[in-house]
Amino acid sequence: MKPASWLALVSFAALGFLVSPAPAQQPRVENARMETRAVSGGFENIFQGLVAAQSSPAWIGYAVPVIKGDRQSCCWSNDVRGCFLEPHSGNETITVNGNPTVRLEGPTHLMVLFRVENRQIGKVRSFTPDCELDGGGLPFLWLTGVTGADSVKVLLGIAKDTAGATREQLRRADSAVSAIALHADPSADSALDELIAVNQPDQVRRQAIFWIGNARGQHGIDVVTRVAREDPNDKMREHAMFALTQSKDPKALSVVVDMAHNDKNARVRGQALFWLAQRAGQKVAQSAITDAITNDPETEVKKKALFALTQMPSGEGIPMLIQVARTNHNAEVRKQAMFWLGQSKDERALRYIEEVLK
Repeated sequence: MKPASWLALVSFAALGFLVSPAPAQQPRVENARMETRAVSGGFENIFQGLVAAQSSPAWIGYAVPVIKGDRQSCCWSNDVRGCFLEPHSGNETITVNGNPTVRLEGPTHLMVLFRVENRQIGKVRSFTPDCELDGGGLPFLWLTGVTGADSVKVLLGIAKDTAGATREQLRRADSAVSAIALHADPSADSALDELIAVNQPDQVRRQAIFWIGNARGQHGIDVVTRVAREDPNDKMREHAMFALTQSKDPKALSVVVDMAHNDKNARVRGQALFWLAQRAGQKVAQSAITDAITNDPETEVKKKALFALTQMPSGEGIPMLIQVARTNHNAEVRKQAMFWLGQSKDERALRYIEEVLK
């Protein structure tokens, strides 16, 4: 054993670790030197000390309760389910011994993993326990007894560590934010609230907005709605609007409809129309789009509304495009409607174009 590795193992006792049997939520890992340790004492100090003790590459991980729902997180490639934690040639396969647990409901826990090298965190990854992993031959230190609140506190510090705005920092922050959002612990809500604040980097804010809106229930919808309606940053309001269109909560779309009518920025109004055509029911989308074509003061928004009609499923927007081409008072809008009719290849559109040509 190398001296550095020996010192790292000796440091476990000083940092508050005890040997424990493998827990039920231990990951399914091959090609790794597994060590299981139980946390005893303040987790944040223990974690920081453990990171500082690793001069050579290693993985550190633990499991915490995950929010309810179908939250499986893994890698899929050529119908093979499993993740390589380290670079590989592409010819290897993952063959963890034992049969995976078949669950009728979603996972109960989330695995949070940290790649440590040169006494600092390089990557943050999160998976559910049914995901098979290849550790790349590195030491793999598995911690037990970590609470959700402990984990959120550590991840929040990583998410905020973007002072240099380097690609690595922002990528690590993104991973930390998504992991926080999946924690069942209520402290995840307040952590994401902090990350949405206007004093945070835009990329961190965008990631937090998306995840809080799609993983944190009513609290998340309320927060994203406030951003969509009140944030001074046009791009951030647009991103909040997109997050709302991905929500399964029917109230979220009503906010997007309101933005299509009333947002102060023309681009945001146009994007709201586009997403309504993609996500909303026919009546909701058509009503908002018709209103924009008739009443929006910006010609560019009217054009985006026409494009939104082309995105409605099953050609539902074609009759409205024909109506606009026939009757709209704005020549530029009529021209744009004809253009999209010509692009559609829909029989109804072709018949109308033939009628015009005759």
